[in-house]
Amino acid sequence: PVSLDTYHSAVAKAGLAAGADMINDIWGLKFDPEMASVIAGAGASCCLMHNRHAADYQNFVPDLCADLRDTLELACLAGIPKEKIVLDPGVGFGKTYENNLQTIAVLRAVRELGYPVLLGTSRKSVIGLTLDAPVSDRVIGTAVTTVFAVQQGCAFVRVHDVKENRQAILMTQAILQAEA
Repeated sequence: PVSLDTYHSAVAKAGLAAGADMINDIWGLKFDPEMASVIAGAGASCCLMHNRHAADYQNFVPDLCADLRDTLELACLAGIPKEKIVLDPGVGFGKTYENNLQTIAVLRAVRELGYPVLLGTSRKSVIGLTLDAPVSDRVIGTAVTTVFAVQQGCAFVRVHDVKENRQAILMTQAILQAEA
């Protein structure tokens, strides 16, 4: 499957016509008012990410979930079927360093919205700041977030270092299955 990253409906429409299977919208249908109808009209899948222009929150976790519920309402109103939606809590987008750590920590709250969750932390600044590590030295930090994502029930992770993260996932799954 081919995923197209865009928040412009014209680009999404052209990409879907050219064979893309999924639209990854970093603005969760809130940037371009036509995006939801383009996705729905094509019968495409979508990854809808949480994002804000500024990290201005009254109460971070409830605000994050409320924003995602608003995105889901836009998708529902446009006719995007529930089974075509994946949520991304948006680590690195419209959040402070602390908010990014909280986002990872509360993945279960995002899952409680009832949709598959994708975590994209690979090599991101939250890992670099935590470990005081350059981009080239964030594989282990990324793998830790991948393990945590699996433990929290995320359906997907977006990573650069596939082999290492696949091994972390397989090991985590083996451990979790052994306790069952």
